[in-house]
Amino acid sequence: MKVLDSLEQFETIKNNGKHVFLFSADWCPDCRVIEPVLPEIEAKYPQFSFIYVDRDKFIDLCITLDIFGIPSFVAFEDGKELGRFVSKDRKTQEEIEQFIEAL
Repeated sequence: MKVLDSLEQFETIKNNGKHVFLFSADWCPDCRVIEPVLPEIEAKYPQFSFIYVDRDKFIDLCITLDIFGIPSFVAFEDGKELGRFVSKDRKTQEEIEQFIEAL
C-alpha cells in the first residue's frame, strides 16, 4: 500500500484512476486489527490502488472530507467520489470487501 506524502499528491492521485484511500493512525487499535488482511484485500481488488493516509499528518484533509472516525475508507475514480465507509467503528475484512464490491 502506498503512503500519502502530500496534499498535492492526494489531488493528483484522486483525479487520475481508481483509488481507495485508507484513513488511519499508528495509535488506533481498530486500525491495527485490519492491518493483517489489507494485503489480501489489495490483491483481491487490483482495479483499485490503495493509499494509506495518516490521519494525524493530514488532519485538515480529514476535516475537509468529513473523516471523523478511523479506520475509514473513501474511494475515488478520476476525481469523483465513488463511495465511503466512514465511521469510528471497528471494521471486518468482510465489511471492507462488501464496501469495495458495492462501488
